[in-house]
Amino acid sequence: MTLIRQDDFIQSIADAFQYISYYHPVDYIKALTDAYQREESSAARDAMAQILINSRMCAEGHRPICQDTGIALVFLKVGMNVQWDATLSVQEMVNEGVRRAYTDADNKLRASVLTDPAGARKNTKDNTPAVVHMEVVPGNGIEVICAAKGGGSENKAKFVMLNPSDSIVDWILKTVPTMGAGWCPPGILGIGIGGTPEKAMLMAKESLMAPVNIAELRDKAASGAELTRVEQLRLELMEKVNALGIGAQGLGGLTTVLDVKIMDYPTHAASLPVAMIPNCAATRHVHFHLDGSGPARLDPPSLEDWPALTFDTSKGRRVNLDTITREEVASWQPGETLLLNGKLLTGRDAAHKRMTDMLNRGEKLPVDFTNRFIYYVGPVDPVRDEVVGPAGPTTATRMDKFTRQMLEATGLLGMVGKSERGPVAIEAIRDNKAVYLMAVGGAAYLVSKAIKASRVLAFPELGMEAVYEFEVKDMPVTVAVDACGTSVHQTGPAEWRARIGKIPVVEA
Repeated sequence: MTLIRQDDFIQSIADAFQYISYYHPVDYIKALTDAYQREESSAARDAMAQILINSRMCAEGHRPICQDTGIALVFLKVGMNVQWDATLSVQEMVNEGVRRAYTDADNKLRASVLTDPAGARKNTKDNTPAVVHMEVVPGNGIEVICAAKGGGSENKAKFVMLNPSDSIVDWILKTVPTMGAGWCPPGILGIGIGGTPEKAMLMAKESLMAPVNIAELRDKAASGAELTRVEQLRLELMEKVNALGIGAQGLGGLTTVLDVKIMDYPTHAASLPVAMIPNCAATRHVHFHLDGSGPARLDPPSLEDWPALTFDTSKGRRVNLDTITREEVASWQPGETLLLNGKLLTGRDAAHKRMTDMLNRGEKLPVDFTNRFIYYVGPVDPVRDEVVGPAGPTTATRMDKFTRQMLEATGLLGMVGKSERGPVAIEAIRDNKAVYLMAVGGAAYLVSKAIKASRVLAFPELGMEAVYEFEVKDMPVTVAVDACGTSVHQTGPAEWRARIGKIPVVEA
């Protein structure tokens, strides 16, 4: 009989969430490095370089890989012979571990979890409660997986009830392009097949916890070894999804996914449930075993596993945001690299809702947006001597419905975020001769180093969703939608899908 002590379990959970906030799994880093070295698209290659540089900086500095430090997810396989020395429930112990991790003074993590999701949406301030999946299995210990899943990738989760005769591959190839780039590729696709709807979704999520090993599977196939149907499907989807040409950050390129994971389960004769959940460039999970001897020991990876890359600020046009003109913005070309300097405003979902409501009531906004740029970001709180914590971009499409009003009613000139803009926003940008710039999702700590000063201008009660003013120096961005309405998230993938040539390009 194994005795698991409450304090040991809580401390293990806390240590695990701190660990994954700044350490990528080494298998992911090796796979991303291989993809970076093979990549032929300069835009995608630059995006992957920023992710790799950011990852090493986080490993060295023990700060979050991404400003979205995720919703806490814990998978537990509890041995039947385990006994607990605890007064709290398992859920309560997990929550306490998460609370300690996310409020750690040396590495504060962003609290993103809200209660009353369909109503007041009030932040719990400590990222609790966690989502816990528990299974009782034979054995004398506990197998634990802790993962932090960001909203950008979670929001792209897909589910379908296919007919038994339908093609799973066709559905996935049709669906992946609709996900856009808000899930921050290159990442991993998790797929659950069979069972019931909720079982399929759980399998898709759990499959993402496995190591990146598609290269080993390719070697197995090349050796002539017999493959299971699931293994065959993984290889087929890996090739065909990458042939879509979506590429890193949706800019077009050879690598959209680094692996495809699949779990399946018997299902009803009349059903074919299929779930698909992506894992983003901030892939964060760790596995450990508890045997009653104390808290888990999590050994740090070797920095030798990271490539020696540096960010070159000599590449790109320097832009002064304090003197920018519409004529200058009109000269920027789609896909061009810019280095932003000067004062940059921030604001995301909650701030945009507040401001558009004020405009609708005829009220004056607390901030003058005339000829200014706004950055869609919710930064991590600073620690020690930091001006701001990791401050990578959030998904820009969530602000699409506010874009026309903000451009036309406030004099706003440009926006910075991650991923593509939808047709409504592109039309508004074109009509107003504005611009949308893309920062790399998954490079939050690298971006934060370009921020030299920060102050709150409006809505301080919104916390990380308040309106800030950043003073930036050489912040790297890409012109994603120019003043004429040309979107690189449309032109890039189309170009690379045609170049790869394995999947026909369908004209709109």
